Amino acid sequence: MTGLDPRGGLGPGVGHRVLVAKVGLDGHDRGVKVVGRILRDAGFEVIYTGLQQTPEMVVAAARDEDVELIGLSLHSGAHMTLVPRILDRLRSQALDIPVVIGGIIPVADGAALQELGVAAVLTPGASTDEIIAAVTRAIEDHAHIN
Repeated sequence: MTGLDPRGGLGPGVGHRVLVAKVGLDGHDRGVKVVGRILRDAGFEVIYTGLQQTPEMVVAAARDEDVELIGLSLHSGAHMTLVPRILDRLRSQALDIPVVIGGIIPVADGAALQELGVAAVLTPGASTDEIIAAVTRAIEDHAHIN
């Protein structure tokens, strides 16, 4: 991957490593694969963990791969259980990695998850530009805090 933006020039993700994951028993992986491709085309180095990951597996992969952001795709309705477990696990291991989530997330749940520390919530229909902007913003905001 050269990091070239398909529209010409360098993409906003050049030099950034992100992990995208499916947590829990959710077998719907088309969206996470599309998002991974969008990010890869924007220059991000993308690590995809595959289906049915546990929160512990996601955090271990993020640590081992030295990523700057975790992107989670959730369609099972278990987001209010699984995402806090991931955030707690990151904190317990002193890993300061922003988390962006996407999928079927009700507005009230998205707001509650952001209060817990999720950097951004993307819902179905998010555009390519919105996805890239949310991930880029989360990485940049995190870099300014640290």
